[in-house]
Amino acid sequence: MVRFENVGLRYGNGAEVLRDVSFSIEPNSFQFLTGPSGAGKTTLLRLILLSLKPTRGFIKLFDRETSTLGKEEITAIRRRIGVVFQDFRLLDHLTTYENVALPLFVQGREERTYRAEVLELLRWVGLGERINAFPPILSGGEKQRAAIARALIVQPELLLADEPTGNVDPSLARRLLRLFVELHKSGTSIVIATHDLALMDQFDSARRLVLGEGRLHVYD
Repeated sequence: MVRFENVGLRYGNGAEVLRDVSFSIEPNSFQFLTGPSGAGKTTLLRLILLSLKPTRGFIKLFDRETSTLGKEEITAIRRRIGVVFQDFRLLDHLTTYENVALPLFVQGREERTYRAEVLELLRWVGLGERINAFPPILSGGEKQRAAIARALIVQPELLLADEPTGNVDPSLARRLLRLFVELHKSGTSIVIATHDLALMDQFDSARRLVLGEGRLHVYD
Protein backbone atom coordinates (compact mmCIF):
# COMPACT_ATOMS: atom_id res chain seq x y z
CA MET A 1 0.00 0.00 0.00
CA VAL A 2 2.72 2.50 1.07
CA ARG A 3 6.45 2.02 0.72
CA PHE A 4 9.23 4.49 1.53
CA GLU A 5 12.75 3.63 0.44
CA ASN A 6 15.67 5.77 1.72
CA VAL A 7 13.53 8.90 1.62
CA GLY A 8 15.18 12.19 2.51
CA LEU A 9 13.65 15.65 2.67
CA ARG A 10 15.17 19.09 3.05
CA TYR A 11 13.73 22.56 2.67
CA GLY A 12 15.89 24.76 0.48
CA ASN A 13 19.55 24.59 1.45
CA GLY A 14 18.87 23.63 5.05
CA ALA A 15 19.71 20.38 6.80
CA GLU A 16 17.60 17.33 6.01
CA VAL A 17 14.38 17.19 8.02
CA LEU A 18 14.03 13.46 7.29
CA ARG A 19 16.96 11.16 6.55
CA ASP A 20 16.99 7.66 5.04
CA VAL A 21 13.39 6.90 6.01
CA SER A 22 12.38 3.38 4.95
CA PHE A 23 9.18 1.60 5.98
CA SER A 24 6.03 0.00 4.58
CA ILE A 25 2.36 0.25 5.47
CA GLU A 26 0.51 -2.92 4.58
CA PRO A 27 -3.19 -3.21 3.70
CA ASN A 28 -5.47 -3.50 6.76
CA SER A 29 -2.73 -2.44 9.19
CA PHE A 30 -2.83 -0.10 12.19
CA GLN A 31 0.08 2.05 13.31
CA PHE A 32 0.84 5.03 15.48
CA LEU A 33 3.34 7.63 14.30
CA THR A 34 4.96 9.29 17.27
CA GLY A 35 7.93 11.36 18.36
CA PRO A 36 8.61 14.72 20.01
CA SER A 37 7.14 17.96 18.71
CA GLY A 38 9.02 19.08 15.64
CA ALA A 39 10.24 15.58 14.82
CA GLY A 40 8.52 15.60 11.43
CA LYS A 41 5.30 13.66 11.98
CA THR A 42 3.16 16.06 9.94
CA THR A 43 5.84 16.24 7.27
CA LEU A 44 5.83 12.45 6.93
CA LEU A 45 2.04 12.42 6.56
CA ARG A 46 2.27 15.12 3.89
CA LEU A 47 4.75 12.96 1.97
CA ILE A 48 2.32 10.03 2.09
CA LEU A 49 -0.46 12.32 0.86
CA LEU A 50 1.79 13.54 -1.99
CA SER A 51 1.52 17.17 -0.94
CA LEU A 52 5.32 17.14 -0.56
CA LYS A 53 7.95 15.55 -2.78
CA PRO A 54 11.02 13.88 -1.27
CA THR A 55 14.44 15.35 -1.97
CA ARG A 56 15.74 11.82 -2.54
CA GLY A 57 14.62 8.21 -2.34
CA PHE A 58 11.29 6.99 -3.63
CA ILE A 59 7.73 6.52 -2.44
CA LYS A 60 5.22 3.99 -3.75
CA LEU A 61 1.48 4.32 -3.10
CA PHE A 62 -1.01 1.63 -4.10
CA ASP A 63 1.72 -0.02 -6.22
CA ARG A 64 2.53 3.21 -8.11
CA GLU A 65 5.92 4.90 -7.99
CA THR A 66 4.84 8.45 -7.21
CA SER A 67 7.59 10.52 -8.84
CA THR A 68 6.15 9.77 -12.30
CA LEU A 69 2.52 10.53 -11.53
CA GLY A 70 0.61 13.35 -13.21
CA LYS A 71 -1.91 15.64 -11.50
CA GLU A 72 -4.93 13.53 -12.43
CA GLU A 73 -3.25 10.35 -11.16
CA ILE A 74 -2.32 12.06 -7.89
CA THR A 75 -5.93 13.25 -7.48
CA ALA A 76 -7.19 9.70 -8.07
CA ILE A 77 -4.83 8.31 -5.44
CA ARG A 78 -5.80 10.97 -2.89
CA ARG A 79 -9.44 9.95 -3.23
CA ARG A 80 -8.45 6.61 -1.73
CA ILE A 81 -7.01 8.34 1.36
CA GLY A 82 -8.90 9.94 4.24
CA VAL A 83 -7.10 12.73 6.11
CA VAL A 84 -7.70 14.41 9.45
CA PHE A 85 -5.64 17.61 9.56
CA GLN A 86 -4.56 19.37 12.74
CA ASP A 87 -6.05 22.62 11.45
CA PHE A 88 -9.35 20.89 10.52
CA ARG A 89 -9.72 22.59 7.09
CA LEU A 90 -13.47 22.90 7.33
CA LEU A 91 -15.19 25.29 4.93
CA ASP A 92 -16.73 28.16 6.90
CA HIS A 93 -19.60 28.72 4.45
CA LEU A 94 -20.82 25.12 4.78
CA THR A 95 -22.72 23.62 7.71
CA THR A 96 -21.32 20.73 9.72
CA TYR A 97 -23.50 18.34 7.73
CA GLU A 98 -22.37 19.83 4.41
CA ASN A 99 -18.70 19.71 5.38
CA VAL A 100 -18.92 16.03 6.29
CA ALA A 101 -20.94 15.18 3.18
CA LEU A 102 -18.66 17.16 0.86
CA PRO A 103 -16.44 14.23 -0.25
CA LEU A 104 -19.55 12.27 -1.28
CA PHE A 105 -20.97 15.30 -3.09
CA VAL A 106 -17.68 15.70 -4.98
CA GLN A 107 -17.89 12.05 -6.00
CA GLY A 108 -21.17 12.90 -7.72
CA ARG A 109 -23.48 10.96 -5.41
CA GLU A 110 -27.05 12.15 -4.93
CA GLU A 111 -27.86 13.34 -1.41
CA ARG A 112 -30.70 10.86 -0.97
CA THR A 113 -28.13 8.04 -1.18
CA TYR A 114 -25.94 9.32 1.64
CA ARG A 115 -27.96 11.63 3.93
CA ALA A 116 -28.84 8.93 6.47
CA GLU A 117 -25.23 7.72 6.50
CA VAL A 118 -23.87 11.20 7.19
CA LEU A 119 -26.40 11.88 9.94
CA GLU A 120 -25.64 8.57 11.64
CA LEU A 121 -21.91 9.28 11.67
CA LEU A 122 -22.48 12.80 13.00
CA ARG A 123 -24.59 11.39 15.83
CA TRP A 124 -21.88 8.85 16.62
CA VAL A 125 -19.22 11.53 17.03
CA GLY A 126 -21.54 13.63 19.18
CA LEU A 127 -22.53 16.25 16.61
CA GLY A 128 -26.12 15.21 16.05
CA GLU A 129 -27.34 18.52 17.48
CA ARG A 130 -24.86 20.58 15.47
CA ILE A 131 -25.61 19.48 11.92
CA ASN A 132 -26.75 22.97 10.85
CA ALA A 133 -24.03 24.88 12.70
CA PHE A 134 -21.27 26.63 10.75
CA PRO A 135 -17.58 26.09 11.68
CA PRO A 136 -16.97 29.61 13.10
CA ILE A 137 -19.35 28.88 15.99
CA LEU A 138 -18.06 25.37 16.70
CA SER A 139 -15.62 24.70 19.53
CA GLY A 140 -12.19 23.27 18.78
CA GLY A 141 -13.33 19.82 19.85
CA GLU A 142 -16.44 20.01 17.67
CA LYS A 143 -14.37 21.04 14.67
CA GLN A 144 -12.04 18.11 15.33
CA ARG A 145 -14.95 15.67 15.39
CA ALA A 146 -16.39 17.13 12.18
CA ALA A 147 -13.00 16.76 10.49
CA ILE A 148 -12.78 13.13 11.61
CA ALA A 149 -16.30 12.40 10.37
CA ARG A 150 -15.49 13.96 6.99
CA ALA A 151 -12.40 11.76 6.63
CA LEU A 152 -14.29 8.60 7.59
CA ILE A 153 -17.43 9.11 5.51
CA VAL A 154 -15.80 7.79 2.31
CA GLN A 155 -14.53 4.63 4.05
CA PRO A 156 -10.99 5.21 2.76
CA GLU A 157 -8.46 2.48 2.05
CA LEU A 158 -5.91 4.48 4.05
CA LEU A 159 -6.63 6.96 6.86
CA LEU A 160 -4.03 9.52 7.97
CA ALA A 161 -4.91 11.29 11.23
CA ASP A 162 -2.71 14.09 12.60
CA GLU A 163 -3.28 14.41 16.37
CA PRO A 164 -6.98 13.45 15.99
CA THR A 165 -7.69 13.55 19.73
CA GLY A 166 -5.76 16.71 20.55
CA ASN A 167 -8.85 18.86 21.15
CA VAL A 168 -11.20 16.42 22.89
CA ASP A 169 -11.54 15.12 26.43
CA PRO A 170 -10.20 11.64 27.39
CA SER A 171 -13.67 10.04 27.27
CA LEU A 172 -14.32 11.21 23.71
CA ALA A 173 -10.74 10.34 22.73
CA ARG A 174 -11.43 6.71 23.71
CA ARG A 175 -14.68 6.78 21.74
CA LEU A 176 -12.95 8.12 18.65
CA LEU A 177 -10.24 5.48 19.00
CA ARG A 178 -12.96 2.81 18.98
CA LEU A 179 -14.25 4.34 15.76
CA PHE A 180 -10.79 4.07 14.22
CA VAL A 181 -10.58 0.45 15.41
CA GLU A 182 -13.93 -0.39 13.79
CA LEU A 183 -12.81 1.26 10.57
CA HIS A 184 -9.64 -0.80 10.70
CA LYS A 185 -11.69 -3.98 11.15
CA SER A 186 -13.55 -3.11 7.95
CA GLY A 187 -10.26 -3.15 6.03
CA THR A 188 -8.87 0.38 6.26
CA SER A 189 -5.20 0.93 7.07
CA ILE A 190 -4.76 3.50 9.83
CA VAL A 191 -1.87 5.87 10.60
CA ILE A 192 -2.43 8.05 13.67
CA ALA A 193 0.18 10.70 14.45
CA THR A 194 0.18 11.41 18.17
CA HIS A 195 2.37 11.84 21.21
CA ASP A 196 -0.44 10.74 23.55
CA LEU A 197 1.06 7.67 25.25
CA ALA A 198 -2.18 6.86 27.06
CA LEU A 199 -4.00 6.73 23.74
CA MET A 200 -1.40 4.41 22.21
CA ASP A 201 -1.43 2.12 25.23
CA GLN A 202 -5.12 1.41 24.63
CA PHE A 203 -4.19 -0.30 21.38
CA ASP A 204 -0.85 -1.87 22.21
CA SER A 205 -0.98 -4.36 19.33
CA ALA A 206 -0.47 -1.52 16.82
CA ARG A 207 2.92 -0.85 15.31
CA ARG A 208 4.73 2.26 16.46
CA LEU A 209 6.62 4.39 13.98
CA VAL A 210 8.90 6.60 16.05
CA LEU A 211 10.52 9.70 14.56
CA GLY A 212 13.53 11.30 16.17
CA GLU A 213 16.36 13.46 14.83
CA GLY A 214 15.13 12.96 11.29
CA ARG A 215 15.14 9.17 11.37
CA LEU A 216 12.32 6.66 11.68
CA HIS A 217 12.39 3.57 13.88
CA VAL A 218 9.72 0.87 13.57
CA TYR A 219 8.53 -1.19 16.55
CA ASP A 220 6.16 -4.05 15.76
